[in-house]
Amino acid sequence: MLIVPEREIADLMTRQAAFDAVERVFAAMARSDAYNFPVIREAIGHEDALYGFKGGFDRTGGALGLKAGGYWPNNLERHGIINHQSTVFLFDPDTGRVRAVVGGNLLTALRTAAASSVSIRHLAREDAKVIGMVGAGHQAAFQLRAALEQRRFEKVIGWNLHPEMLPNIGKVAAEAGLPFEAVDLDGMRDADVIVTITSSFEAILGADQVSPGCHIACMGTDTKGKQELAPDLLARASVFTDEVAQSVSIGEAQHAIVAGLITEADITQLGAVINGSHRGRRSDDEITLFDGTGVGLQDLAVAASVVALAVENGVAIEVDF
Repeated sequence: MLIVPEREIADLMTRQAAFDAVERVFAAMARSDAYNFPVIREAIGHEDALYGFKGGFDRTGGALGLKAGGYWPNNLERHGIINHQSTVFLFDPDTGRVRAVVGGNLLTALRTAAASSVSIRHLAREDAKVIGMVGAGHQAAFQLRAALEQRRFEKVIGWNLHPEMLPNIGKVAAEAGLPFEAVDLDGMRDADVIVTITSSFEAILGADQVSPGCHIACMGTDTKGKQELAPDLLARASVFTDEVAQSVSIGEAQHAIVAGLITEADITQLGAVINGSHRGRRSDDEITLFDGTGVGLQDLAVAASVVALAVENGVAIEVDF
């Protein structure tokens, strides 16, 4: 069995490697060459934590396994570690033996950012110039760095419920040599691409705050009850997702489905656009929306990639098990 500790991930995994892994597995999902297992996510009644499992099997890539972990909201304040904690376990699909254990914290941030950037690559207008960020927490910086690589953006605008956190994304904009402006939610009408990355349980962004032609990557809703967008915004948009089953049950689409504004048939897998079996964006005025729920196959894809890099670089730890 191989172990790739969390401490090694930053020196091994790049944004491009994460992008490539996620793009490939989305395409495999759309071809039915890969599938996710049902998600388990529970409040454990201790430390206000949410804990669960996401897993799946990719026949094309040979990745079988799961990610175990969740959200401990008191970690940063009480223990000085990040609130999201996870570990990925990979198994040999031919024998069922454990193949690798991989630190999942940074990988989760990278694969989540990769998913939204894949959606921007395939759905945003080519002439997109302004990117808007709704949310400015730990994950927002990863999202923005990945997104800025997909188009020739000229400006970053941002909103956060707690404005004192906006320098988190202002710093990333400065690193890229771009101006940053804090705006109210109505200011998001100036954005050609919007990434929402919050932990909200009620709608933040309304349909009247998004302009025609915008692409929205909605990345914060991954649990029943969470919500970042008004349901009528999904009714106005062409909706794409990583996996339809998760989109309608724990993703942003859950609320528009309950309201009767869209049906499951209105939602398209992003992998179909990658594969060329769906045309994707149809016009410059169309609003496209990616409901990024976070699937187990993303975790397995980036974990398998980092294991290969760890072996290549001689930093994987081999143990008998």
